[in-house]
Amino acid sequence: MSGLLLVVAGVGAGFCGSVAGLASLVSYPALLASGLPPLVANVTNTTAMVGTAAGSVAGSRPELRGQGRRIAALVAQTSVGGLLGAGLLLTMPAEAFEAVVPWLVALGSVLLLARDGLRRWAQRVVARRGRPGPGWVWPVVMVVVGAYGGYFGAGVGVIALAALAVRHVEPLAVTNAVKNVATGTSNAAAVLLFVLVADVDWRAALLLGSGAVVGAWIGPKVVRRLPERPLRWAIALAGFGLAISLAR
Repeated sequence: MSGLLLVVAGVGAGFCGSVAGLASLVSYPALLASGLPPLVANVTNTTAMVGTAAGSVAGSRPELRGQGRRIAALVAQTSVGGLLGAGLLLTMPAEAFEAVVPWLVALGSVLLLARDGLRRWAQRVVARRGRPGPGWVWPVVMVVVGAYGGYFGAGVGVIALAALAVRHVEPLAVTNAVKNVATGTSNAAAVLLFVLVADVDWRAALLLGSGAVVGAWIGPKVVRRLPERPLRWAIALAGFGLAISLAR
């Protein structure tokens, strides 16, 4: 795949990640199409998708005002998780990762389609209990979310969005902005480990990541104004197709 197409794929991934929560269903296939093996494509994708966090934070400053203390806690929790997930990825045989990837992609697609239902369920839980649950549960949940993000990450935005919606009832744009910080942090923590010991294709990562910064910066502006359900359905259906092709 040419450099220009990787940049374009990065724009699409950054946009989808900041709006729909599933950047990897755009960026990961692009890296496979460029000829990278699945494990190398995965670590390169995680490295490149740090650009999604950078762009989405830049585009979400209005929603992130006043969230400093909450974000600081989430950064600590998802950093730990991201390192754990990256460590698990690097200690597993490459064949094991290749075997589980189709299922992870399919899971990400299911989560994308179920996102609104998960959020409504989360709000009902809070309304029924009057509180989101014991305080110790949420740091553990976010560490687990970060670990999944560091390991593979397709659908991690949807999982994080549901978890945050249980904890805080607020406008979707605010939850989405905080979610982008949390998942971006798990990516960044994983990348610290990948830089030291993993085989990252830096050319592909830089091309994809540069596009992701632009796409993710645009995404929050769109989510404030336009419905994104058709986009989510299109990405999810493409994800199911990818999962089937990878399983063959």
